[in-house]
Amino acid sequence: MDDATDRPSFGLSRRERILDELRRTGAVRVSDLARELGVAELTVRRDISHLADRGLLSRVHGGATLRSRLDTTVPAAAAVAAPIRFRVGMVTPSLSYYWPHIIVGARAAATELGVQLILRGASYSVDDQRRQIASLVQSGGLHGLIAAPETAGADGQALLQWLESLPIPVVLAERRAPSALALTSLEWVTTDHVFGGSLAADHLASLGHRRVGIITSSGSPTSFHLRRGWTRATAELGLECPVDVDASLDAMDGDSRDALIADVLARCRGTSTTALLIHSDPQAVLLQQHARDHGWSIPHDLAIIAYDDEVAQSAEPPITALRPPKQHIGRLAVETMVDRLTDSGHRPVQRTYVLPELQLRESTAVPARV
Repeated sequence: MDDATDRPSFGLSRRERILDELRRTGAVRVSDLARELGVAELTVRRDISHLADRGLLSRVHGGATLRSRLDTTVPAAAAVAAPIRFRVGMVTPSLSYYWPHIIVGARAAATELGVQLILRGASYSVDDQRRQIASLVQSGGLHGLIAAPETAGADGQALLQWLESLPIPVVLAERRAPSALALTSLEWVTTDHVFGGSLAADHLASLGHRRVGIITSSGSPTSFHLRRGWTRATAELGLECPVDVDASLDAMDGDSRDALIADVLARCRGTSTTALLIHSDPQAVLLQQHARDHGWSIPHDLAIIAYDDEVAQSAEPPITALRPPKQHIGRLAVETMVDRLTDSGHRPVQRTYVLPELQLRESTAVPARV
């Protein structure tokens, strides 16, 4: 076929876009890529085959995924991987919810940039995080550290100050240090959760909601920043927020959880609150399930926006969600570290904020009552 889509320069650009989307999401579908790129599905399949033959991804039925170690269709020597230049430790507070996407992005970038990534899982305990980080650093041979520490309270601030004092560069992932600490060497890459709160409020206002509420996860650093944006935006948009709850619904026993959700819904009914922003996905799914089981129509009686977009799409109905660019955060954290290690004497400290994206689904609509 002799058209622009088959010229070498266009093909290279298209394949770069396919790899960028793969790094961002972890998996791509041929039909989606063809629509987004404006080319035939056959062209996308050829691109995927070309990239798979170079060991840059794994082909699956209908699309592709990030290259798996179990993929033996291409000899290991054919896979494009840079020689190891740096050993970088990475400590996350979880290896399950949210963080696997960040780890996938970090691993992809590490493979391309010649970084041996040494992963450790911790918990949300400051003491455990410090113990895991100290063990990595004391083992020797690390050139840098990527961490997601607790930042709240005196213990969190002490942990940040300790990280600042380490003899190797540190990049925070999905965390930032309070400006009041005046730390000058820590770098970070994080989702702009403050903007996420503003985006949620603006979306609900655009649909005509005037009384809205927020439910956040107790002690979550994400919730803290989300609330800042939400509070500012609701005030500027002239919205009322009569329902405001900070809880851990997914950690409660069944009876306590049901009682709290029933109370929240009663407050929504009593105050004519027509929409809720809920962090995180599990809390949003639990509340929506309870509401539907007790006769609420979603979104006509109550619109719901979740924050995280881990499982929101699988709810019934699918929940509109704000999606942090998790894989991109992991990738940028590694890229920031490599930049620091290769040009530490000339490069200024970088602190990067990336915007979340609003994924529109069936759980938001024009309110039935205002």
